[in-house]
Amino acid sequence: MKLQDKYEQLDQANKALLAVNFYNFETLSAVLKAAANRQVPIILQSTKRTIEYLGLEVTAKLARAATSQYGVEAWLHLDHAQDPDLIQRALDAGYDSVMIDASEEPIEQNREITRKVVEMAKPYGASVEAELGYIAKLGQSKDEVAFTQPDEASQFVEDTGINALAVAIGSAHGFYDKEPNLDIELLAKIHNTTPAALVLHGGSGIPDTQIQQAIRNGIRKINLATEVKSGFMNTLRDILAQSDGIDLRKEFPPAITYVQELLENKIAVISE
Repeated sequence: MKLQDKYEQLDQANKALLAVNFYNFETLSAVLKAAANRQVPIILQSTKRTIEYLGLEVTAKLARAATSQYGVEAWLHLDHAQDPDLIQRALDAGYDSVMIDASEEPIEQNREITRKVVEMAKPYGASVEAELGYIAKLGQSKDEVAFTQPDEASQFVEDTGINALAVAIGSAHGFYDKEPNLDIELLAKIHNTTPAALVLHGGSGIPDTQIQQAIRNGIRKINLATEVKSGFMNTLRDILAQSDGIDLRKEFPPAITYVQELLENKIAVISE
């Protein structure tokens, strides 16, 4: 099943998918073990930096091989790409979905760039995600407010033909300085104006009740990255501080297990 078809299925059921960034085999394994244990489909996300670290071919083939090994229904997604050349190479490598993030450009330029990526993706049957509004990235101010507006979202989706839209409703990438407060009323209005699958970026640290409200009001994809990275590394630091072992195969598993359990809990939250 194509991801865009899965989005339609989710919309009919008023459900959402967890979309998790992976960085190496260990984090990829944790994601797929969690999905397998909970018997749910999952979106595997990689960014430009992960691709630079692993190599595009290794990233794509590692994800495919691991997905087959764990017997999970999964889609491979390129997250927050700004370079059309990288998007093209990801499509050639077999990615199921790509995100073009031109959200920091003026809306007309965002629209033009996004439309071109949609055309690029058509021959591959790949899903395309874009972003509209201001969702603070790592290192950017979380005080700035530029929420996605329903009328702009509707026109943007119609003009570009995207399958998924990341919306700015109060979330941010990275850790939160204070508890976020998602604008659920605004989300519902956006959902009512566009057929695109709505995406919640910055899922790490958002209270469970707000996640569930967001799903009930139109969110179909929930991105998670920061909690995976920090959970894995913090667990590994604790292990290494108490060990003088050099066998990575013995030192890494507790960190994998931590991330797996974290994700199983997240899956339970979005499945309620």
